Order: sequence, then structure tokens, then C-alpha cells
Amino acid sequence: MHIPAGKLTNGLIIANVVIFLLIWIFGWEQEAVLRGGMFPVRLSGELTDLSAYGWMVPAWLTPLSSAFLHSGFVHLGFNMVMLLFCGRYVEEALGPQLMALLYVAGAYAAAFAEFAAHRDSMVPIIGASGAISAILGAYALLFARNRVDAVGPIPSHIVRIIWLTLAWIAIQLMIGFATRGSLQGIAIFAHIGGFVAGLVLTRPLLEWRFRSA
Repeated sequence: MHIPAGKLTNGLIIANVVIFLLIWIFGWEQEAVLRGGMFPVRLSGELTDLSAYGWMVPAWLTPLSSAFLHSGFVHLGFNMVMLLFCGRYVEEALGPQLMALLYVAGAYAAAFAEFAAHRDSMVPIIGASGAISAILGAYALLFARNRVDAVGPIPSHIVRIIWLTLAWIAIQLMIGFATRGSLQGIAIFAHIGGFVAGLVLTRPLLEWRFRSA
């Protein structure tokens, strides 16, 4: 079985692990979340006076900075395993530059999906799962084996995106209820936003990569 090398994927994993270990070793967990976490209320512009907290990552950059913060070893480990198994294949298909673009786009799509659902929330969103959800969306679209037919005027590739989106939403809802008994405590909308970004962007990115083929 051929497993791609995935230099970008490996680099992302190393970066996430190193950042987590540095924060954990020096006991900076709360500081890191406060200064680099994605607070929906900051994106809304309603929380502007932050002088009491000292330096903070600019609000527009927190969707990316928060993607390199994790709440514990389990959170980090689960995300990195998912990235390891899917990221290398997606990287081989898209190339490292376009996969990096997809990863960043997934982080922002996840953040803004959570922002749209909880605009005034002061609960920080952290973790790479939104960005990784975009990679999972790309992986599902690229390597799904089941045949999907067109539905009326809707082409088959759009039907596949719709089905995968609905399936992912159902999975996220079940995870939310199974782990917490409610949808609180897990960034359901961030996962959905990242996944949909992966589904929507994969085909255009592939076409861009092989535009001269």
C-alpha cells in the first residue's frame, strides 16, 4: 500500500505538537487561549477594549492562530491522527501549496461558521479540527468509491457534495449528543463549515493544479 510522504502534512503535525508541548511545559494554557483563541464576539467587533489583557492576536488572525491551540493530549492526538491519515493523500492530489490554501480556508470557514451561529459568544474556539475538516471533506470527495447519479438538472458531483454534507452534519450532531448530551462544548458548526469548504474548494483547486495538463 502506497502512503504518500506528505511533507506539508508532516510539517503541520510537527508544528501543532511543538506548539502544544511548549504551552503545556511552561503552563501557558490559559494565556494562549485568551490571546490566540477565536472568540466570536471579537469578530463581531463588539469586544474592542482589550487593554486590560495586554497583547492579543488581531481578531482577523485568530481563526488561524486558534487552529494551533489544543485543550489537551486527547484533543491534539485525535486531530493529528485524522490529519496524518487523510492529509497525505489530499496533499498528493492537490500539491502542498494548494493543500496549504485549503487548510487555511478551512480554518477561516470553520471560524466564520461558528461566528454565524454564535455571534455574541465569549467562549473561545480552539483546535485544528475546523481546518482538518476541510481536509476530510477533500478526502471524502476525492476518494469516495460509491457511484452517485445526477438528480434531474443537478450534476452528479453536486449531488455527491450534498450527500456528503448531510452525512457530515448528521455525524457531528450524533457526536455532540453522545459526548455531552447537548451541542454545548463541541464546535459543531466549525466542523461543518470546514468540511463544506473542503467539499466546495477541492474541485476548483484540482482544476487549477492541472489547468495546463
